[in-house]
Amino acid sequence: MPVGRFITLEGGEGAGKSTQAQLLADALVTLGLPVLRTREPGGAPGAEILRNLLLGDSVDWSAPAETLLHFAARAEHVEKTIRPALAAGMWVVCDRFFDSTMAYQGYGLGADRATIAALTGLLGIVPEVTLVLDVSDAVAVARQVARGADADRYERLDALFHARVNQGFRDIAAAAPERCVLIAADGSRDEVHAAIIHALRARLALPPSRHSRASGNPD
Repeated sequence: MPVGRFITLEGGEGAGKSTQAQLLADALVTLGLPVLRTREPGGAPGAEILRNLLLGDSVDWSAPAETLLHFAARAEHVEKTIRPALAAGMWVVCDRFFDSTMAYQGYGLGADRATIAALTGLLGIVPEVTLVLDVSDAVAVARQVARGADADRYERLDALFHARVNQGFRDIAAAAPERCVLIAADGSRDEVHAAIIHALRARLALPPSRHSRASGNPD
């Protein structure tokens, strides 16, 4: 059975992760690959329950408790969704993973980063490629306004929090260049998608497009 591949997308609010995760999943399907698109927090029934608690306003969580809840949701997601999909040979495209906890809770809220790193190690799973979407503050704000949806608890936090989160993602990408690719995400949806595909072709053995195979041209 083919071995599955695990790709994550990371970045702050307004970076376009969800849009790009869907575009990437669709592109991989067109290459004839079996794909699962998932998200965090969430991605499994129990994890989705925790997602609602984490993103809602019913509880003002302390940073340590919030960190542990994210990892509880992640452990459920890994065991119930990600590992089975990888074992079945699927390409898993995940909108957020453990880097988001380091950036949001560690950098943004001041939770202990060593504890987050230790909990990350206990998961026993690391993405092959992490695409970190780096967006400027002005573009991020404009995208959030254009989206018009109700903001979740994290989206409503102040500009200083989001600046710390974005710096956290840049630091994470710089510290793990073997895994992370920093993608400039201020451009159009198609421009960012093209940069993602280019980065993945440099890191993973993507099959050629069907158009290229049919025409005999290299991809």
